[in-house]
Amino acid sequence: MIRPVRIYDIGNQDQTFTILVDRLWPRGISKDRVKVDLWMKEVAPSSKLRKWFGHDPAKWDGFKLKYRQEIMQGDKVQLLSQIKRLEKEKGSISLLYSAKDKEHNNAVVLAEMLEEFG
Repeated sequence: MIRPVRIYDIGNQDQTFTILVDRLWPRGISKDRVKVDLWMKEVAPSSKLRKWFGHDPAKWDGFKLKYRQEIMQGDKVQLLSQIKRLEKEKGSISLLYSAKDKEHNNAVVLAEMLEEFG
């Protein structure tokens, strides 16, 4: 099972394997406060795409399309395979993100893609 989880809502008691999928470390979070097993900066949206989106729900459909295109190009597809391997090993994965909007963020798109990904 792979699920997106807002990093500010998780504690060290979480027993799932955690992957931070943001390019930048979340503001106000000490590395001792939250258990992050793996930080995959490379799977995050490009800075250009992140700035264009600006977490504007009106741009959500465009963001999803562009982010999916970014992932499917180059080496980022390998990262999806790595996450799926980790899911098989660990059983449960939490994709950590820092956005305030729980419905419109890159971890939601990644979780959807991973569900579709073999």
